[in-house]
Amino acid sequence: MNRHYLQHITRRHFFQDCGLGLGTIALSSLMADTSNGSRLSAADDVAKPDGLHFPATAKRVIYLFMAGAPSQLELFDNKPKLTELEGKPIPPSVVKGQRYAFIQPDAAVLAPRFTFARHGEAGTELSEMLPQLATVVDDIAVVKSVHTDLFNHAPAQLLVNTGNGVPGRPSMGAWLSYGIGSESNDLPAFVVLKSGGSLSGGAALWGPGVLPAEHQGVPFRGQGDPILNIANPRGYDNRAQRDSLDIIRHLNQQRLEIVGDPEIAARIEAYEMAFRMQMRAPELLDLSAESAATLKLYGLKPGKSNGSFANNCLLARRLAERGVRFIQVYHAGWDHHSNVEGGIKGQCQQTDQACAGLLKDLKQRGLLEDTLVVWGGEFGRTPMVEASGALGRSLGRDHHPQAYTMWFAGGGIRPGISIGATDELGFHVVEDPVHVHDVQATVLQCLGIDHQQLSVNVRGLKVRLTGVEEHQAVDAILQNPRG
Repeated sequence: MNRHYLQHITRRHFFQDCGLGLGTIALSSLMADTSNGSRLSAADDVAKPDGLHFPATAKRVIYLFMAGAPSQLELFDNKPKLTELEGKPIPPSVVKGQRYAFIQPDAAVLAPRFTFARHGEAGTELSEMLPQLATVVDDIAVVKSVHTDLFNHAPAQLLVNTGNGVPGRPSMGAWLSYGIGSESNDLPAFVVLKSGGSLSGGAALWGPGVLPAEHQGVPFRGQGDPILNIANPRGYDNRAQRDSLDIIRHLNQQRLEIVGDPEIAARIEAYEMAFRMQMRAPELLDLSAESAATLKLYGLKPGKSNGSFANNCLLARRLAERGVRFIQVYHAGWDHHSNVEGGIKGQCQQTDQACAGLLKDLKQRGLLEDTLVVWGGEFGRTPMVEASGALGRSLGRDHHPQAYTMWFAGGGIRPGISIGATDELGFHVVEDPVHVHDVQATVLQCLGIDHQQLSVNVRGLKVRLTGVEEHQAVDAILQNPRG
């Protein structure tokens, strides 16, 4: 990586490339005083985003990422033909030229393990495993035709989160932090919450890539201190902390003026943000002020802050109303190579009520109309069964990049609709194909950003979230498509 080149990449290049005429944003703005004695972040010197390229329909995003790839065939995409063909090899014409991680292309068909029913005014089909989502189905848009290019977890997760299957590209939240900053002065623009286990893509999923380090996601813990070591040591009060940071800031600023390295500016901002979070984060994680009714909505009990998915969904709402721009809620454990029936049951018990509760809570607080909520994983699951005596697997499903399902709500999304379709076996998309880059373009458009203009130049290559090929927002699910 050309470090000398990266030293000259700043937020200013984004606005210059976009032709917004906002002028030069001086790094010295990081040093401007605020009323509470801390310092302004780079975002504070930028006009508040009421639409950078066109009117925004959302101010913030809550992305519920289901790591491991939920089976669309057990949740959203009802395929009775699979029941008819269960136990028979899938037709060779369907799987010609396909590769899979663990099974042979001619593996036998596996029928859906659950029944489906229609719900809401639009009659959207959902599995019996989603009874709570069924109560808010008229608030969501279901897309059954998402597809991706990669079929292993780590690269596929990276592609969805960063636009590229190789580590080192900016994550979606980093792009938004870089482009439009945060509405909050004392919380990061981009916060990460995790539950359910480890993530194949690792920390690169929320990394800054070629952008300044200040734009990376900040992982929060669901219990205890939100960030490790955020509390002052015993006998070290806030005044002493402020004095120490002022000295460190002064030294860093001197070095910044000499070498002009934006990583030093990012370091200054990191120290200042950490100080502001010391004041704000403990209150954020204190759920004692939440009513019993609200806790019940998410499936939580009073006094239980346990780092669960439900707990993180409630924290996501609290972060959203406090001005955080991008809240990434990861929940792992959806990789069901064996016993897909039991796996889906367990995961839905952990997530279904919390997802529905989040939408209800946002809606009753007037937040859903300008909060975009996204649900989905990195790819789908095969119509064929995975079974291996050597691996101890049976009645599971392998990785399937050709088709899967996501849903969207709030923030400019048309509610109560379902678009896209797969063939009768749920194998190939046959109607309204949506690539993962189209999903990313849709998220950016809801925030008022043209995905083709949000870019940085790296060694002559215009790097952007949605890659170099042509992609577009999914107009069919938008209330106000650009047209």
